[in-house]
Amino acid sequence: MTDLPPWDILLGWVARGQRLVERAAAGLEPGQLPEPSRLATWSRGHVLSHLARNADALTNLLTWARTGVESRMYSSPGEREDGIRTGAHRGLPEQLADLTASGSHFLAEAHAVPAARRSFSVISGQGRQIAAHEVPWLRVREVWLHLVDLDAGNGIDILPAGVAWTLTTDVAAWMTQRTTATVDLRVNGYGTVRLGAAASADGVVEGSPQRIAGWLTGRASPAGLTRSGELPDLPRWL
Repeated sequence: MTDLPPWDILLGWVARGQRLVERAAAGLEPGQLPEPSRLATWSRGHVLSHLARNADALTNLLTWARTGVESRMYSSPGEREDGIRTGAHRGLPEQLADLTASGSHFLAEAHAVPAARRSFSVISGQGRQIAAHEVPWLRVREVWLHLVDLDAGNGIDILPAGVAWTLTTDVAAWMTQRTTATVDLRVNGYGTVRLGAAASADGVVEGSPQRIAGWLTGRASPAGLTRSGELPDLPRWL
């Protein structure tokens, strides 16, 4: 994704989301960690473990961009899943310490990447070649959406409007290559985004940036959206 806010804005979004995730996790009782999150098959412990390991993996990409020495997100296809599974059943103090340390390390490394190195190409976890400028955005998506997935009192409306708008444009572009439907997404306060490749839209979906982003990412139902025509069947996002 090339049309992103400036680096410092992205890092501000990361820092704010990280603080809220830490606060939400700290408010849990130890017995709540093994309980289901809003993600199928994952407990809250899985969500927290994933957030910590994702911070480490994205830090690898930032280090790669800064130094020019290749440092992939994961050393093997199974490392991501193994890291999540291994850490999911730890106690709350250990989870919180890991979440905080890994998040702080990511932000420190991001601030250390010189402006001249932010266009350097790295390889994402999906095997895409991306500019380092996208890496903070990948972390923004993780902290804010998994804050919702943690199911610790925060719904999709917790997302800042700017995060939700950027997420809408990001996900709509991804889905355009994977759906035959075409709809116009009218995002209150921001503008219209087309989802789909047809010359004309089959319908219109209108709502707040948070509600539209939530619907696109599977974090909210379309109940709060205004629409004309049938809602398309959306492909499952990441």
